Amino acid sequence: MFAAASFLPGIPTVPFNVSVPAESYSVTKLEAIIVDSRYANTVDANGLTLIPPTLWSFAETFRSDLASIGVNVPLILGRQATKNVVFLTISGSPNEFLDAAGRPTSEGYSLTVTTSSISIAGASPLGTWWGTRTVLQQAILHGLKISVGEGVDAAGWGERGMMLDVGRHYYPPDFIIEMCSYMSYFKQNVFHLHLSDHVWNPANLYSHELALELYAGFRPASNDPDIAGLARPSNETYSPSVLENMQQECAARGVTILPELESPGHSIATTDWKPELALADFSMLNISYPETIPVVQSYWKALLPGFHSKVVHIGADEYASNLVDEYTYFVNTMSSYIQGISGKATRIWGTFPPSSLPNVTNVDTAVSIQQWELDQDNALYDFVNRGYHVLNSDDFFYLDLKYSDSYPPAVDLERVFFGAPDGGPYAPNIFDHSNATNNPPRDNPYVLGQLCVVWNDWGPNASTYNEAYWMVRDGLPALGDKQWGGQLTLPDYQSIFPTLQASVPGQNLDRRIQSKSSIILSYTFAESHQSLLPIVPDVSGNEYNGLLVGGSEVRNGVLHLNGNGYLKTPLGSKGRNYTLSFSVISTSSNKGGILFSGPDSSFLNGNGTSPLLMLVSGNIAYPVNMVLPFEQWADVTIQGIGPQTFISVTVEKSPKQTEEVTINMGIWGGGMQEGSMAIEAPIQKIGEGFVGQMKDISLVGTA
Repeated sequence: MFAAASFLPGIPTVPFNVSVPAESYSVTKLEAIIVDSRYANTVDANGLTLIPPTLWSFAETFRSDLASIGVNVPLILGRQATKNVVFLTISGSPNEFLDAAGRPTSEGYSLTVTTSSISIAGASPLGTWWGTRTVLQQAILHGLKISVGEGVDAAGWGERGMMLDVGRHYYPPDFIIEMCSYMSYFKQNVFHLHLSDHVWNPANLYSHELALELYAGFRPASNDPDIAGLARPSNETYSPSVLENMQQECAARGVTILPELESPGHSIATTDWKPELALADFSMLNISYPETIPVVQSYWKALLPGFHSKVVHIGADEYASNLVDEYTYFVNTMSSYIQGISGKATRIWGTFPPSSLPNVTNVDTAVSIQQWELDQDNALYDFVNRGYHVLNSDDFFYLDLKYSDSYPPAVDLERVFFGAPDGGPYAPNIFDHSNATNNPPRDNPYVLGQLCVVWNDWGPNASTYNEAYWMVRDGLPALGDKQWGGQLTLPDYQSIFPTLQASVPGQNLDRRIQSKSSIILSYTFAESHQSLLPIVPDVSGNEYNGLLVGGSEVRNGVLHLNGNGYLKTPLGSKGRNYTLSFSVISTSSNKGGILFSGPDSSFLNGNGTSPLLMLVSGNIAYPVNMVLPFEQWADVTIQGIGPQTFISVTVEKSPKQTEEVTINMGIWGGGMQEGSMAIEAPIQKIGEGFVGQMKDISLVGTA
């Protein structure tokens, strides 16, 4: 017997009827995951990805996720649920899973929990996968126990997730993959990558020559000689194999990478490559020039086989308003071309509303619209009511690293939970948060879903990789509840989010380090430990012991560094809220050498050109106005305090100096804005390339 319909608390919530009396099943009793042998090789043919995992593949990832919470079980084939198993199968009634428009969706599943087993039956393998997210979340929230009962759950909208501007700021593949893991846990399925763009080009300030010096990125690289030289910067591109791996890893967790290559505006990467294609405004392509469209087609032809989504994005944003006819011709020509050679559909940003005038050609309705600005067009009247499929990316959920005079500094929970015109929760059909007459009904079939958008208008030095994550960390999951069609309230979200956030599998974007106390690592180089060398004991109790490499030595309680050797630790980076402290003496008059390095950052004693102490992240130096003295001991501290980083130096008989690590950003060519930098503590290698001595190295997990 089951109670009246209710919801399991989760992100998103899950419709579920709890048994009466209330009972639970502990996942610690599980003995196996059984994959229905009839469907083990089945894939979802209805989603956005062209590389859908099989049910068995999803089950393998689920098995790994269970292991991460201490439940280690084998994965086997079978035909039915037995005692103490999770049974993964495909539903025989796929039409019971309906989206917000009342249509069958492959992203639905039923969950049945008894006192002896768990069964998940998806509309497709992807639906079953989302059911495993529910099982994980419920186990985490309730001490590895799940309520006995049953429920049917389905995605309200087909596209849920975020867009990241990787054109103006490069992000490494591992970061992209970890972000997919983060989104997947909250049942978000789209990671839109804005793969080409440039920092803003104020035409009234910059000459043609200066415009060429602006940072411009075009990330997908290709071996096709027809587009040789287009991908840039050369050390910040995605090779075909790297792009393939990114897409495969994200698809393994139900997330489709949706690629965007921006044109005919935002195109300095292209016009720098082929200047003859440009308008007088060098950021725009001259569509009327005979070679322009063939050149754009050439790079799409080269890159399309490596893009594994059914939809690709050609940008088509913010083009010259006096060239609407040329723009429309460009979009329709590119859409037909892409469809013809790849079978893929085309998407653009909402830029020019279609015209009602006779004999005017509009953008074809086969092209989907990503609406972003209510003042520029009206999603309902200009697009939805004219038969266009529209993805909601209204700038109500825009973010801009790391400064904006109009957008919030992070995903705003007030907008998520109270962003409807009537003060109720936001939903993907809400394009106008103040005027309900501009919003289609919740069940309108032309609304594709909703994506939060993160821009990098101020270029690559304005932020680190992980600062993009922190911008969406606390709010994107909440938005995921609304993108799915969940029922979470703000108090409920605030009560469960910290627990769920700390348990997201397949990533460590927080750069957490397990520790028995607030002291994560401590190297004292005590004389009593000499017999253990080259092992350097960590006396914190965590046993993060170091290893001397390349001629580095420990003598008299001090680490001696010769410019070649270093101390290697088993750690990488420590995320926000930390104190890294040490004492150091430089015995070389040549400034330079890495004091600490890790996968996310480094701390340098100058870089050979500048003697200043500096943190480096993403190959960009962030110096402070301090230097290490020569042949004199100094106590140095790096502190990460929330979104800020501070460096302190104390030299004997001198007062302590402290400076914040900041960046000056040029804003729209009209002024400078100082911003704080949140840089992870580098703790993988100590002293590589440095000549001198160090002692009393400590990393504490508080600031």
